[in-house]
Amino acid sequence: MLIDDVTIRVKAGDGGAGSVAFNKTKNNLGPTGGSGGTGGSVYLVGVSELDALQQFRFKKVVEAENGHDGRGQFVDGSSGKDINLMVPVGTIVHDLIKGIDIEVVEVGEPVLIAKGGKGGKGNFLFRSSRNTSPEQSQPGLKGEELEVRLELKMMADVGFVGLPNVGKSSLLKELTNANPKVANYPFTTLEPSLGVYYDLILADIPGLIEGASSGKGLGIKFLKHVERTKILFHFIAADSPTPVTDYKTIRKELGKYKKELLAKEEYIFISRSDATSKEEIEKKKRALMKHNNRVSAISIYDYDSIEGLKKILNSIADEKMNRKSA
Repeated sequence: MLIDDVTIRVKAGDGGAGSVAFNKTKNNLGPTGGSGGTGGSVYLVGVSELDALQQFRFKKVVEAENGHDGRGQFVDGSSGKDINLMVPVGTIVHDLIKGIDIEVVEVGEPVLIAKGGKGGKGNFLFRSSRNTSPEQSQPGLKGEELEVRLELKMMADVGFVGLPNVGKSSLLKELTNANPKVANYPFTTLEPSLGVYYDLILADIPGLIEGASSGKGLGIKFLKHVERTKILFHFIAADSPTPVTDYKTIRKELGKYKKELLAKEEYIFISRSDATSKEEIEKKKRALMKHNNRVSAISIYDYDSIEGLKKILNSIADEKMNRKSA
């Protein structure tokens, strides 16, 4: 079961206390108390694994390490260890106390959600010409504590859509390190899968069917994930007797759910092209090009077709990098 909405309590570490200490060396009796260490902070780090929120199914409280107290002879306390919590890219962090929302949008991106408390000053830092032997120090400050709701709204650069059993999962497996379930029967994929192709996040959206927009099958759940995908790769099985009808079925459901989905950039791929003749592929290609001129045939067993797909992905990746540097 995919966990995509969970509430947890997060506590950053408290800062360590400063120390009051004096040098015991004769003729040098000044203050030597060290300062406390900073408490550990809590970060969220984006990953491509959609099931990363599973760790919070039973673990509802996360606490970072406190900073250590300062000691004598100018020894400052060590800082508490930070905690990095892995969450799926597209996770929205709802701070239920402050009412602030933060989104994790990049793989490997650390997002600070709870800052550790600053360590207190030791008495060495309170010395002055008027007070050469201060007996004061500071306690450490409290680390931030908050309650957060982690809500996954899957975000991807490219979303694979199409009817069930058109080879989307097999292609994702071929292009990335993702390991989706693959089999030759409808609805093999019951949860979305993510994979990373260089700087791009690819999403296998489980097969949509007619009526998905009104909740048939698991339609609404899947369509929500399409909503945040930038570019659509629309797959149609090469052995389908009605490729144009298949295409129109998915487009209809996308539009009925949200018209904005129809405006997304789209490529059409006639998948599993090794399953039928070249003549039949060309016939279906011409029919589909009346609706979108970006039509290609593809098979995971055809090196050239995979290389052609990679060129498209590389172009999309280049555009993404150019937007970042602009």
